[in-house]
Amino acid sequence: MTTDHSIEGQPSIAKAALFGLCPQCGDKTLFAGLGQFADKCTNCGLDYSSYNVGDGPAALLTMVIGALIIVLALIVDSAFRPPFWVHVVIWVPITAALTVITLRMAKAALLAAEHRNRAREAGKSDLL
Repeated sequence: MTTDHSIEGQPSIAKAALFGLCPQCGDKTLFAGLGQFADKCTNCGLDYSSYNVGDGPAALLTMVIGALIIVLALIVDSAFRPPFWVHVVIWVPITAALTVITLRMAKAALLAAEHRNRAREAGKSDLL
């Protein structure tokens, strides 16, 4: 059985990722800019800087979106044979928009998952 909120007041990871919601209170305070996390939630005070999302989403999304755009560009080129400038006008904005949108969602999903699972860096007490 899946529920929308696993803990009362906390959004699901999918909702937090799609809408930029704070993983603790569900307020729309996760991002301060286009792809930059806010320092903390203005509603509940959750410190977003304590989470380590890293660059994993950027590398993966760059490869996936790059492959998708190349395939689409080859299909368009073989079907219509447009001049090179048409490819630039079409694919550069689409690539940039897809990268920003999906990177934002991936980073938010990782932060929400870290919060939900209480993930943290290993320390000396975690050693055998």
